[in-house]
Amino acid sequence: SCIGPAGEKQVPIAGIFHDGTDARASGRGGAGAVMGSKNLKAIVAGGSETTSLKNRKKLGELVSQKNAVLKEKGSGLTLYGTSGGMGLCEEMGDLPIKNWKQGSWKEEVKAITGQKMAETILSGDFGCVACPIRCGRVVKIDGRDVGGPEYETMAMMGSNCLVSDLEAIARANETCNRLGIDTISAGSAVAFAMECFEHRIISEEQAGMPLEWGNGDVLNYLVGKIGRNEGIGALLGKGTRAAAKELGGGADRFAIHCKGLEFPAHDPRCFKSLAAGYATSTRGACHLNGYSYPWERSASFPEFGYDEKQERGKDEGKGIMNVRFQNLSSLADSLKICKFPLLLGVNLSDISEWMKCVTGWAMDQKELEMAGERSYNMKRLFNTGHGLSRKEDILPERIMKEPRGSGGSAEALPDLELQLDEYYSCRGWDEKGLPTLEKLEEMGLREFSHWLFS
Repeated sequence: SCIGPAGEKQVPIAGIFHDGTDARASGRGGAGAVMGSKNLKAIVAGGSETTSLKNRKKLGELVSQKNAVLKEKGSGLTLYGTSGGMGLCEEMGDLPIKNWKQGSWKEEVKAITGQKMAETILSGDFGCVACPIRCGRVVKIDGRDVGGPEYETMAMMGSNCLVSDLEAIARANETCNRLGIDTISAGSAVAFAMECFEHRIISEEQAGMPLEWGNGDVLNYLVGKIGRNEGIGALLGKGTRAAAKELGGGADRFAIHCKGLEFPAHDPRCFKSLAAGYATSTRGACHLNGYSYPWERSASFPEFGYDEKQERGKDEGKGIMNVRFQNLSSLADSLKICKFPLLLGVNLSDISEWMKCVTGWAMDQKELEMAGERSYNMKRLFNTGHGLSRKEDILPERIMKEPRGSGGSAEALPDLELQLDEYYSCRGWDEKGLPTLEKLEEMGLREFSHWLFS
């Protein structure tokens, strides 16, 4: 794991990168800047001993059985990667377009899908260790094989900036990987800058060139500036919240973030659960912190009572839904389990069996859920100790008050307050969004109650 020049210069949207050219990233939240602040370039771990497992034979059998299921159900990800979903997301009204302002982009999106990538610049795939799906893309750009753009990158640097040039997006993605910055926040910053330029909040003199919508050269120019912490990039690399504050002039209207973290490429106006999901995420707008929206799109999770997909246009029930899937995501993150298998048939019973084979611990579904819940409450307590409460569990006005106007979610707006009331009640938190002493007792976390009064 290492940081690039952006992390060394402590650019706030710098990430930590892994696995060489293919570049898996701990991209969000500025962890690369933290490493840079400690003068830490890389962490390398090696070993020669075999991992000790409680029941290696049974674990191998269980994994082999489940891998066959994952390979079959995840075949679309194998063929087209995550950006294979670009067309569907546009159709449903989920895809961010023109800094979350535009509702549809039906013809243009066809140029930047995973399917189009497979027909043109795709040269291979890759996956995490032992993964049967291999959703990662390898593309050929400027005569070199490099890591290709995922859905989030394609959406934030493509449709969100109105850029329909696949090679330009792939080149910007590679620049982010080499310089070490988060593609989601970088794409959001570029769209923010383009809208500020459109409204004359950023001048051509400040920017160094006209920041035109849909221009792949502008995209790559700004991404390079951000990663090198130069010129206008030094401002944009602080994130859209900080950049808007410095610019003034109403720029905050165009900063699409929650708690300073830019939105990922899924819209709460399309999948209503994302409203409370982003608002209560412990690190700001993050679709993986709770990962509820796939169960509004197509997935089922019978162990939680979701035998079929949930109605995406309803606000009722989405607070409770977020609690369940935030706890599950916290558990998965603690165990280093990818989120995709949870969509494709892996459940808590599987996780329980795997844990027993690896550690010998016998934890049932209730105990596993409790572990995730304790983890989530601890993170909320930490944020509470730093002054965060319901007043920070908010979303941008563009998402709350401005319908997309066309496409699959044309007139939809989320009712965040309804969702939050339901969410806090289910969590056992008070109306201000703070864990109660009774809840901490129940979780065995009373010793950390001082965070409530910090």
